[in-house]
Parts: sequence; C-alpha cells; structure tokens
Amino acid sequence: MPDPIIDLRSDTVTRPSAAMLDAMLRAPVGDDVYEEDPTVRALEDAAAARFGLEAGLFCPSGTMTNQIAIKAHTEPLSEVICEQTAHVYLWEVGGIAFHSGASVALIPGDRGRVTAAQVEAAIRPDDNVHYPTSNLVCLENTSNRGGGSCYSMETIAAIAEVARRRKLAMHLDGARIFNALVATGQRAEDYGQYFDSISVCLSKGLGTPVGSVLLGSKAFVHKCRRIRKVMGGGMRQAGILAAAGLYALEHNVDRLADDHRHARELGATLQEQSYVAEVLPVETNLVIFRLRDEVKPESFLNHLGQHGIRASSFGPQMIRFVTHLDVDDAMIGRVQQALVALSA
Repeated sequence: MPDPIIDLRSDTVTRPSAAMLDAMLRAPVGDDVYEEDPTVRALEDAAAARFGLEAGLFCPSGTMTNQIAIKAHTEPLSEVICEQTAHVYLWEVGGIAFHSGASVALIPGDRGRVTAAQVEAAIRPDDNVHYPTSNLVCLENTSNRGGGSCYSMETIAAIAEVARRRKLAMHLDGARIFNALVATGQRAEDYGQYFDSISVCLSKGLGTPVGSVLLGSKAFVHKCRRIRKVMGGGMRQAGILAAAGLYALEHNVDRLADDHRHARELGATLQEQSYVAEVLPVETNLVIFRLRDEVKPESFLNHLGQHGIRASSFGPQMIRFVTHLDVDDAMIGRVQQALVALSA
C-alpha cells in the first residue's frame, strides 16, 4: 500500500475526524437567518465569551468575516490602516475597495507586524480635505506572510491606545489566532479589551470543514448580520457546520502545540540544507523559506511531489510549508528525509 500524500500546502486541507463528523450528525438545527439554529447560537456565544466580547456571527469564511467587519467600521472616503502584506489587503480580491469603497494605508512591518508609532504616523490629519479619513486599524495574528509571526500583548495594547486616543476602531484578522495563543501563552479573553471586532477562523488550525466567527459588541454584530445577508452569507440549517466549530474549540486547540513542534523540526532540517538561503523564524505552524537563486522552485516542488509531498510556492524563490492535524510524526520524518535527499 503506498504511503499517504503529505499535504503541506495549507492547514485548510484537513478533513473532519470521525468524532467531529459524529458531532455534526447529531447537532440540533434550525433556520439561522431567523436566528433559530441552537447550535449556531451556541458556537457564537462560546467564541464571544472566550475572547471577552459580547456576541458572535457565524459566517462561511474568514474573508467574509474580515470584509463584513471592515464594511461595518468604515464608509466611503475613509481609510483602513494595515501592514503591507496583510491578508485583508493582499489576498481578499480587493474586497476593501469593492465592498466598502475605502482606501488603504499600507505600513511596511516586521514580518507582518506593525508598531504603535507606525500606526500613529499613518493616521491622516482631519483638517486636510485631500486625504481620506482614518477609521480603522487592522492587525493580523498570526501573520501569514510573516511566517506565522505573533504579536506581543504589549504591542497590541500600545496600538490600541493609539487607536482609542485618535478615535479609530480596531479589527483583528485572527485567522490563526489560536496558534498565536498556544505559542505565546496569552489569554484569549484579554483580546476583547483591545479590539472592537475579531475574526476567528475555524477551518485552519482547528480543522473544521468550513466557517469563521466574527466577534464584537451586540450592537456591532446586529449591524454585521445585515451586511452578511447582503453578501449572501445568510445560511439556513447551519448548525451542522457550527457543530464542527464547537467540537474544534473543545478538542483541537491545545493540540496546536504539536503542529508548532513539527514546524520547528522542519525549519531545523531546512537550515542544514545547502540549497536553502534563508528560513524565516518559526514561531507557529508556518515554515517559509527562500531557495538559493540557482534552485528553481518548480524543480524543488517536483522533487517533493515525487516523494508524495505537496507544498506551495510563496513568491520569488519562496516556499511555504504548513503543518496541521492531518500531519503526524511519521509524515514529518518522511519530509525530512526528502529534504535531505535533495542535498545528497
């Protein structure tokens, strides 16, 4: 029997476990557009309570939760401040312009992270009609393009102080927020005091088949429910999907430490290979590295493919590995062997 494919392209490729499928099968459901699905309500309440916020809104994707939040926080002629490689800007199909008619102020950060001083410098003066109005600061934790880098709570607090003082809202793209929490030991409930809205993705590190939850105040979520509807995100018996999220919150958070360990092991092996020019610091489950100029990324990926391994090209000479719950110790060993074999 051939060895199973090892898919390191993303942590979105996971499949629900038997126990998760059983929870989905047994979930009580109702019509969520009428706000009558008890499992959806339970997921929204559990996620909000975990992050110290009042309410939640279950949506099909993290892109939708991010774009709903931006739409709710902004208006045309306003501006969103974010790091230049932020997912909300770079990977959401120009959604800020399309949905919100807002401008974007891009900050060159450190592996996807910005500082309070940079945010303050990016805020537009109110008295100049040539500029859009600064309305919103978006942070991403962990940073995808930054190789899974994490914000410290001190940096978040400092940025939030600037935003409050200058009357800007704060939104967190928490696509991999649980990875950040496990890696840093931060408390989820502390985030609610700094952010007006948080997008929590369930289909990445937590391994659900679909879904994200947008968190905020009750008034904010009520506003966002209308925006979700106009974007086509109103779902009916969505409790079947929400049950996977509840299961994941209860069972799949602490185990993220295994993914981080696997990523560090891959990073250490890559550091030893002559064809690797640089490996970004490995903090969570993302491993981003740069091949030497003489190595063609296509050839490298083909080599991995011959060993039953899938990975992603992530820019000129850049490759990304993502560890997740469907990758075990034995699979990591196979990847390490394939990496070493290329140097032989």
